[in-house]
Amino acid sequence: MFNEMLGLGFAIVNMLFVLILYKFFGRTGLFVWVGFATVLANIQVTKLIEIFGLTATLGNAIYGSIFLVTDILNEKYGKKEAKKAVWLGFISLLMMTVIMQMVLLFQPAADDFAQESLSTIFGLIPRIALGSMIAYLVSQYTDVLIFSFLRKLFPSDGAFWIRNNGSTMLSQLLDTLIFTSIAFWGVYPTDVWLSVFISTYVLKFLVSILGTPFGYIAKRMTPVDEK
Repeated sequence: MFNEMLGLGFAIVNMLFVLILYKFFGRTGLFVWVGFATVLANIQVTKLIEIFGLTATLGNAIYGSIFLVTDILNEKYGKKEAKKAVWLGFISLLMMTVIMQMVLLFQPAADDFAQESLSTIFGLIPRIALGSMIAYLVSQYTDVLIFSFLRKLFPSDGAFWIRNNGSTMLSQLLDTLIFTSIAFWGVYPTDVWLSVFISTYVLKFLVSILGTPFGYIAKRMTPVDEK
C-alpha cells in the first residue's frame, strides 16, 4: 500500500501548490503552474510504477492538476484565459523538448557522470513529447469547450463539480488514448500498454475527483493581487 498512500499524498500536495500559487499570484500563478506541470509531467511519465495492482506511469497527479487549473481559469476568468493557459503549456513542453535534445548533443567531459542518465530520460522525450503535445492540445481544448457547454446547462455555483468532472472525464479519455498510443504502442507488450492505458485513465479521473474540493476553494478564494 506504500505507493497508493504516497500517491494520495502526492496528489494532495500538487493541489495545495495550485491553491498557494493562486492565492499569492492570482491567475499568473495558475499560468506558471500549467507550464511547470506540463514539463514535469512529461519527465515523470518515463517512470513506471505499480499501483492498485496495475502498471501505471508516474505523472498522472501533476498532469491531472492542469485540467483543474484550466477549469478554474474558465470558471473565474472565462474561456479565453483557459485557452491561453493551454497554449502556454504546449509551448513550455515544446521548448523543453528542443532545449534538452540540444543539451544531449554536447560531448560530455571525461569525468562527466550525467550524460547517460540524461540520455535515458530525455532520449525518450521526443516520442513522448509528440504524443503528449497532440494529446494535450486535443484534450485540453475539448475540456475547455465541454466545460463552457456544461456551464450553460448547469450555471449554478454548486454545479461546479458537474462542469469539472464532466468535462474532465471525456477529455482525459481522449488524452490517455492518444498519448499512450503514440508514446508507448510498440515500446511495451500489448498487455502492458493496455494496463498503462486503463490505469492512467483511472488515476487521472481519480485525481480529477480529488481536485474538485480544491476547485471549490479556489472559486471562493480572492488572490492577494485582486483585493
